[in-house]
Amino acid sequence: MGTTATDEHAFHELTSTYRHELHLHCYRILGSLTDAEDAVQETLLAAWRGLDTFEGRSSLRTWLYRIATNRCLNVLRDTGRRRPPEPVPPFDPPEPSRRGEVTWLEAYPDELLKDSEPGPEARYSTREAVELAFITGLQLLPPRQAATLVLRDVLCFPADEVASMLGTTETAIKGMLQRARASLDKHRARAAHRPSAQERALTRRFADAFTEGDLDGVLRLLTDDAWLAMPPAPHEYHGRDAIAGFLRVTMAIPVEAFTMTPTRANNQPAFQCRHGEAPAGLMVLTLDGERIRGITRFLAQK
Repeated sequence: MGTTATDEHAFHELTSTYRHELHLHCYRILGSLTDAEDAVQETLLAAWRGLDTFEGRSSLRTWLYRIATNRCLNVLRDTGRRRPPEPVPPFDPPEPSRRGEVTWLEAYPDELLKDSEPGPEARYSTREAVELAFITGLQLLPPRQAATLVLRDVLCFPADEVASMLGTTETAIKGMLQRARASLDKHRARAAHRPSAQERALTRRFADAFTEGDLDGVLRLLTDDAWLAMPPAPHEYHGRDAIAGFLRVTMAIPVEAFTMTPTRANNQPAFQCRHGEAPAGLMVLTLDGERIRGITRFLAQK
């Protein structure tokens, strides 16, 4: 028996409630807005095609998360889809401190975030679980460990449901979760949260110094262990001296008026950058106390 427009409308109404949270779930695992959007589309298409097989043994939400998680794991197995081309800078950059691994990372605009309270068993707050340090740390985990940690510690699915989603045992889930927690704690640094007035003052000072080409003013706002990353370029600069070396070169290049418009991404302060009328990427700041600990410049993201 064929489907009708009424069937499709009913399915859309049934699943639209979960679309935003599925998108954020896929972003957490994949670290890429583009890949997350594709994964959600594939999830809903697979759910529509397989609706007759949904027997109601679990909730619709759990069923959709099972499909979405496995779509994400399929993406992670396709390494050719994970690596964007490395951009070629129009200048000779200084030697980086290291080459970053997560070159596919993209920022998650705050306007896409929905307010939600974490479950009573959540190990990470809603805010923590979207910050760049957390998302980057997830990308460095084995895919099934990352999926397990998100499903258990962020979304609070029971261990037996996670085991069913991933086609394994509760014992295996417990082991993967322990390893994932230990690894993630090594990779991520907790960003200090501050009152919004202080945050705005600090980030405004940074933007003023940066747009005026005041290198010393920028450096004074950084922590000693600050870092600069520029996905999809793998170049990373760690420490004030390394950052100074890179900015000294880039600030010396004549460009049309550089502007920075405040916005937010990943629950962190950010700036939309422009050279005159041309987009020049998105800059996200990681704050630590009275200083800035991280600058992530997403070169290709508007």
